[in-house]
Amino acid sequence: MSAAMTAGPTPSKAPTHQHIFLGEAHAQSERKTWMVIWLCGAMMCAEIVGGLLFGSIALVADGLHMSTHAGALLLAALAYTYARKHAANTSFTFGTGKFGDLAGFTSAIVLAMIAILIGYESVTRILAPIQIHFAEAIPIACVGLAVNIASAWLLSSGGHHHGHGGHSVHDEAHVIATPSGDLILEVFEDGVPPRFRLRATAGLAPSPESSLITTMRPDGAQQEFALVARGEYLESVEEIPEPHAFSVQIRIGDEIYTTVFEEHDHDHGHGATGRDNNMRAALIHVVADAAVSVMVIVGLLLARAFGWLWMDPLAGIIGACVIASWSYGLIRDTGAILLDRIPDSRLANDVRNLIESDGSTLNDLHLWRLGPGHLGAIVSVCPKEGRTADYYRARLARYPSLSHVTIEIHQ
Repeated sequence: MSAAMTAGPTPSKAPTHQHIFLGEAHAQSERKTWMVIWLCGAMMCAEIVGGLLFGSIALVADGLHMSTHAGALLLAALAYTYARKHAANTSFTFGTGKFGDLAGFTSAIVLAMIAILIGYESVTRILAPIQIHFAEAIPIACVGLAVNIASAWLLSSGGHHHGHGGHSVHDEAHVIATPSGDLILEVFEDGVPPRFRLRATAGLAPSPESSLITTMRPDGAQQEFALVARGEYLESVEEIPEPHAFSVQIRIGDEIYTTVFEEHDHDHGHGATGRDNNMRAALIHVVADAAVSVMVIVGLLLARAFGWLWMDPLAGIIGACVIASWSYGLIRDTGAILLDRIPDSRLANDVRNLIESDGSTLNDLHLWRLGPGHLGAIVSVCPKEGRTADYYRARLARYPSLSHVTIEIHQ
C-alpha cells in the first residue's frame, strides 16, 4: 500500500511508487479470452463458408450472429492487452485498471442492443410467421449451444470467483466457562453494525440486568456495553467501534470473567471490489447466447412436434428479456465504477471508525475503485495530539484492498 501525507505546501518530486492496479488473474483472463475468440472465429468461418457452399442461408445467418459475440469478446481481449501494455504509463494518473470496467460497460451496451434486436425480430415473427426449416435450424442451434458451453467453460475455468465481500460473519467465538454452564461471546456483524452477542450453550442466557461487558483497549480506553435480551441470546445496545482488538470483562452477577479479542483482517478485496467486470461481460455474452440457444431448441422442437410456430418467437422474447436484465446489471455496476461511486460502504465505515477510535476526527474520506481488487483512498484527518500520517498509514495497512492511500493531516 502506497501513501502520501499532505500538511501544507510541499515541493514537487517524481513519484516513488508505481500505479499498477490490474487484477490478480489479469494475464490468465487475457489468454482465456483470446482462446475463446479463436474458437468463436473458427466456428463463424465454418458456418459462413459451409452455408455458402451448401446453399444454407440459416448457416450463414448463424455464422453472422456468432460474429457479434466474437466482436464483443475481441473488445474484452483488447482491453486486457491495452491495460497490460500501458500499466506503467505515467500519463494514466491512477493506472489502467479501469479499462476492464470501460470495456464491460461498452459490452453491456452491445448486449442491450442485441436484446432489442432479438425482441424486435421475435415480435415481427409473431405478427407475420415465416416457414421454419427444422432440419437445418435445430442442428445449427445445437452446434451453437455446444460452442457457447465450451466458451463459457474456458472463460470460467481456473478463475477467481468471489461470491462474498465485506466482513466475515463474526469474529471467533469465545467460550466462557461458568459454574452454571458455558457461555459463548462473539462479535456479530453479518450485514449489521458490529455488536456483542452472549448466549448459553444449553438453557437460557443470563438475564440482561445482571450482565455487563467492558472492553479495555491497549491505549487504556474503557467502554461499557449494556445488554438486552434477543430471544435465546443477549446483545449489546451500542455498536462496537473498530478495531476489534481489546480485552473483555464479562460480569455475570457477582462473578467477572475475562477474554481477549484480536483484530482480524476483514476481506474487502472480493465481491464487487474484486470483481473483474471485463471477464464478467465476456462470460455474460456467451452464457446469454447459450441460454437463448436452449430456449430456441426447445421452441423449435415444440413447434415441429405440435405445430406451435409461435413457440420459436416466444423463446426469442424470453431470451431477449433475460439478456436485457443481465445487461442492466452490468451497466449499473460498471457505470458506478466509472463515476467513482464508493465501491464498499462497509469498508468506508470501517475506515471512519478506525481513524476516530483513538479520538482523532475524520474530516473527509474519498474511496474509489482503481481496478479489480484495488481501491484508492484520500483520508483527511484532524489527528489526536502526537499522531502522524505514518501512524494512520500503519493502521490502514490491515485492509489489503487499499492499494493507494493519501493521508492529509490538518493540525
